[in-house]
Amino acid sequence: MSVARRLAWLALLVLAGCGVLRFAYNHADVFLRWQLGRYLDVHGAQSEELDARIAKFVAWHRANALPQYAGLLADASKRIERGLSQQDLVWGYDSVQAQIREGVRVGAADIADLLDRLTPEQIEHLERRFAEDNRKFARDNLKGSDEERRRRRAKRNIDRLEEWLGELNEGQIERVRRYSDAAPFSDAHRDRERKRLQSELLAMIRAREATARLAAWAATWESRREPAHAAVVRAQRMEYFAMLLDLEKSLTAAQRESVQRRMRELTADFQRLSRK
Repeated sequence: MSVARRLAWLALLVLAGCGVLRFAYNHADVFLRWQLGRYLDVHGAQSEELDARIAKFVAWHRANALPQYAGLLADASKRIERGLSQQDLVWGYDSVQAQIREGVRVGAADIADLLDRLTPEQIEHLERRFAEDNRKFARDNLKGSDEERRRRRAKRNIDRLEEWLGELNEGQIERVRRYSDAAPFSDAHRDRERKRLQSELLAMIRAREATARLAAWAATWESRREPAHAAVVRAQRMEYFAMLLDLEKSLTAAQRESVQRRMRELTADFQRLSRK
């Protein structure tokens, strides 16, 4: 996983609204160095270079990405206040994806020439880590019957929604379960995509082409999805949007206030973090 993707996860952790996780973002360079150390077996001058590149990217993300996140949250809050539409959900999805693509592009450009200087042994280390990740992905996402996977998906979504809305009522929980039953699974497609992207990245590094190609390759990975996978992702997203629109109509006054309060808190968090 790239520097940008690791930092995107940290930003998502901050979106959970927990002070401990905001503390984690403030120490993003340490977190990223620890995570990337699993994949990049670097020492000495290369290790120092990686530290410097991570620090540069974290500074860019704090100064450029976090103000964008704050602006998006403020805009989203206004849209929620007036009542969500399908167009609002499409706007939100497209806006977040654009931010992720830009972060991935910048992070990839920052680290590309370091990847071009990895030794064959270091590349083999990276390949072994990918294989370990793939085995874990299979254990976490591909095991169990369809019914068991639907139950796990429903629970995940209920837990996430309750972080924002507070406790869901029975009707709302049932609507989430209907989404889980109706939405197609993308895990098998994701498994194949992960392995394909890993293979492409390893080939690029072995050919010493990362400096020339990595930034554009990393920022456009979604557009290269297999047609069947892209169709499943679209269908899954449309089912999720339909669920959110139905839930929005059923929200209580307390649930609406919970969302707005969370939006205000997170907007302020991103603004404060961006100034540090």
